[in-house]
Amino acid sequence: MQTEINVKVKQKYAGKLSKGFPLISKDALITENELKAEGSVIRLVDEKNRFLAKGYYGRQNKGYGWVLTRNENERIDQKFFDNKIRSAYEYRKGFYSDKDTTAFRLFNGEGDGIGGLTIDYYDGYYVINWYSEGIYACKDYIIKALTGTVTVKAVYQKKRFDAKGQYVEENDFVVGQEPVFPLIVKESGVNFAVHLNDGAMVGVFLDQREVRKAIHDRYSNGKNVLNMFSYTGAFSVFAALGGAVKTTSVDLANRSLPKTIEQFSVNGIDHTTQDIIVEDVFKYFKYAVKKQLKFDMVVLDPPSFAKSRKFTFSAAKDYKNLLKDTIAITEDNGIIVASTNSSAFDMKKFKGFIDAAFKESNIGYRLIEEFSLPEDFKTISEFKEGNYLKVVFIKKLKK
Repeated sequence: MQTEINVKVKQKYAGKLSKGFPLISKDALITENELKAEGSVIRLVDEKNRFLAKGYYGRQNKGYGWVLTRNENERIDQKFFDNKIRSAYEYRKGFYSDKDTTAFRLFNGEGDGIGGLTIDYYDGYYVINWYSEGIYACKDYIIKALTGTVTVKAVYQKKRFDAKGQYVEENDFVVGQEPVFPLIVKESGVNFAVHLNDGAMVGVFLDQREVRKAIHDRYSNGKNVLNMFSYTGAFSVFAALGGAVKTTSVDLANRSLPKTIEQFSVNGIDHTTQDIIVEDVFKYFKYAVKKQLKFDMVVLDPPSFAKSRKFTFSAAKDYKNLLKDTIAITEDNGIIVASTNSSAFDMKKFKGFIDAAFKESNIGYRLIEEFSLPEDFKTISEFKEGNYLKVVFIKKLKK
C-alpha cells in the first residue's frame, strides 16, 4: 500500500467513525484535495488532529472509502489481508463440510472488515466482487490471501465500479483451472446451474438461501405458486420440488426463459409442466386481474430499482402499490412472500408498507415469519445498511 494520507473529518462525524461506523462518506470530510489515487491508505483525524481510524480511498455510491482499522499502529499490508481472509474462513468453516450446500458467501464486505469487497464460494471456485477502484488496487494482496487460506480451483472476478456503479464487462477469469459450464452447485440439496464467466450475475442470489428452504419445506406443497421478478426461477424450482401443483415464473428479461429452463432441467423437472413467461411484471398483474387468475402463493422479490418501457419501480416509493397488486391475485388464506433488498429503509418501515397495502385493500392479514441475511452474510450492528435483506411471509385472510 502507498504512504498514508492524513484526512480531516468533521467533528459531528468523528464520534460515529470512532464508534465503529465503517463507511467514509464525502460529507464527513473537511477537505478531499489530498485524495488522488484510489487505493491510497487514508489516516482519518478529527479537527484537533486526533487519530480516529485508517481506511482506504475508493469511491462507491456516496462513499469515499471504508475504514479498515482503528489501531493506529496496524499496517495495511499483506499480513492485514491474510488475517481478514483467514478470520472470515474460520467463521464459515462449517459451511465447507456441508455436502448439501456447496455455494455460500466467504467474505461479506464491512461485515468481515473490508468494505467494498465480497467473495463467494461455488464448490471450490471463488468469485470476487470489487465495488470500487480503491479496493481493486488491493487485488494482489487479496488474491494472495485467498489462495493462501483455502484450496482454490479457480478465481473469477466482477468489477462493479464504472461511473454508474454497474458491472464492467471483461474476461472474468483470474487464476486456476476453468470448469465446464454450467457448473452445478447445491443448496439444501437442490441443484443450481451457475455461470461464473457470464456477466455480473452468475445465476443465483445466495442471500435468499433460508427463504428458498422455507418455501420448499413449509409452504409450497399442493400450492399454485406465482414467482414475480423470477430471474432464473430459483424460487420456482424450490416450490416445485416442495410439491407445488404448478409454478408460474414471470420476468421481463429475455434470458430468464432459457435460464429458468436450465434450472428446472438440472433438477430433473420437465419445464413444460411449468409456466415460464417473459413479460413486464406490471403488465402481467393487469393480465392476471383481467383473467381472474388467483394463486395460493405469490413470491414478490423485485430489485430495488427497475425500469421497463412503461413503468419505473423504486422499492422505497412503490413497494406498497406492488403489494396491493399482489393481494388482488392471491387466494384467501394464501401466502405472499414479500421481499426486498433495498437498504433505503429498515424492517419496521417495510412492515409499514405491508400494513398500508392491506388496509388500503380492505383485507386482513397475519405475519407468519420473517428473514434477514443468512449467517454467511455477516454484518455489523454499527452499519445497519449492510443488513439489507428483508423478507416477510404474510397470510392473506378472508374478508
